[in-house]
This record gives sequence, structure tokens and C-alpha cells, in this order.
Amino acid sequence: MRMRFPCATLAMAAPSWEDSVKSLKGVILDMCGVLYDAGEDGGIPIPGSVEAVKRLRASHLKLRFCTNETQSTREKFVAKLTKMGFDISVSEVFSPAPAAVAILKERGLRPHLLVHDDVVPEFDSVEKTNPNCVVIGDAAEKFSYQNLNAAFRVLIGLEKPVLFSLGRGKYYKEDDGLNLDVGVYMKALEYACEIEAEVIGKPAPMFFQKVLDDMGIPSHEALMIGDDLVNDVGGAKECGMMGVQVRTGKYRPSDEKHPTVTADGYVANLAVAVDTILKLGGQ
Repeated sequence: MRMRFPCATLAMAAPSWEDSVKSLKGVILDMCGVLYDAGEDGGIPIPGSVEAVKRLRASHLKLRFCTNETQSTREKFVAKLTKMGFDISVSEVFSPAPAAVAILKERGLRPHLLVHDDVVPEFDSVEKTNPNCVVIGDAAEKFSYQNLNAAFRVLIGLEKPVLFSLGRGKYYKEDDGLNLDVGVYMKALEYACEIEAEVIGKPAPMFFQKVLDDMGIPSHEALMIGDDLVNDVGGAKECGMMGVQVRTGKYRPSDEKHPTVTADGYVANLAVAVDTILKLGGQ
């Protein structure tokens, strides 16, 4: 039976992430923007990232992957990364859709889905007739006026509207530039229906806690590495973890001057982060 170590907000200034490396027991990696850059052809690995994952796996550290990817099932997502050369198994990947399915079943909810076609199979086991809630994910081209309005009509017609959002990102990077993410459309429905969405995925503390529970370590012994300052780093720090931002993916120079979220460290890419972890950790 795994021990559970609740997330805890740090009450005072923490040492630098390099100083804490020796006490690390586990590393959690974001995926898009850290391992690879997305694109129409499935994306390409960020230089050095495939080898960095191999080096982490060969170390004493526990390794998990935490993503807000909602454009495919975990199985298809992992298969894509395997073709790129990454050594990753489905059981190591934590994504919002399976977590949403568990919540829907637990609460007896029937969703109206506004999600990408490729992630719909994740919800096959859930009853969807006469919906009493809405689940919104990164639907990409399906974010049309008609589809967003259909979701609005479901919500506005409920006595107690319930909206689940699979993440709340503002944008993400593909090889042709930045694209709007689910959080933008989530905010539109929140505004129209005067409700607050329940976020499933990063930066929600319970999402990070599920990963920590699976690793069997307390938050102060885990490090999150991501390209999204607010959802990756900020969410991890709220949970008591250290958070390092890579200068790849959606990273912007302005992130290092963010008014409310400060990473414990900034590194050029995942390969540099892993070099630091293994060198200072005596690997």
C-alpha cells in the first residue's frame, strides 16, 4: 500500500533547487515543450531530451510524466513519443482525461463533451445521454462558435451548472508558433454562465498529489520540470515541490519577471537540468 504525503504549501523561503538535489527522490517531467515540440507531423524531440530521460531512468530517482495533453488517448500519445525514441510507459503518464472519467463516475455525472475527437475514446465508459455537466478540453479546430455555444446551452439550462476543464492553459507551442489552449475557452463559458470551472490537470493540487501518491514520496523530495511557469512550476510549488522552468517550449523571457510566480531555477533545456541533478546528486 502506497503512503500518502499531502501537498503542503511552503511557509518560508526555500533553498535553491541545486541545494536540494541531494535530497531528491523523484522527478516529474512535463512533456510538450520539455521533451518535444508539437507539430502537424506529431512533433520533434527537443535536442538532448531523449538521452536526458534515459539518464534519469538509469539513476536512483523515481520518474513520472505529468501532462495536460488532451488531443489523444494516453496510449496514442505514448506511442508517438516512443517513435521519437523516448522510453516511456503508459502507467507513468498522468493526464487529465482518465482523472476526469474517475470523477464523473464517482459523482454520477453525464458529460456533454467539447474535446478533441482523438480523446473521446477515453470517455467510452461514461454515460453521456441527457448531460448534466460539460467537460471541455483542447478541442483544437472543434472550438467553433457552434460547438462552444452548444456547451453553453447545456450549462445555462442546468439548475446547478457544472463545468470541468481539462487544464487551464492559455497557449501552447507548436512548430509553426503559439496556439490558444483550453483555458481561453473555459474562461468564456465561466463568464457567460457566471460559474467557476473545476480544473482537472495542472495546476490543480489534487492532480499533482495523485502523481506524488503513485511515487510514494512527499512533495519536498520531488522536483517538477516544465516549460509553463504558472501551470507546471506554480502548481508544483503550491503543492510543496521545487519547480524548475526550461527555456524551451512556451517559455517567454518575461516569465522570469512574473509578478506572482517565480521558479526555483531556470535552465536552458531538460538536458542541462538533468546534468545538474545527476552531478550534484552524486550520480
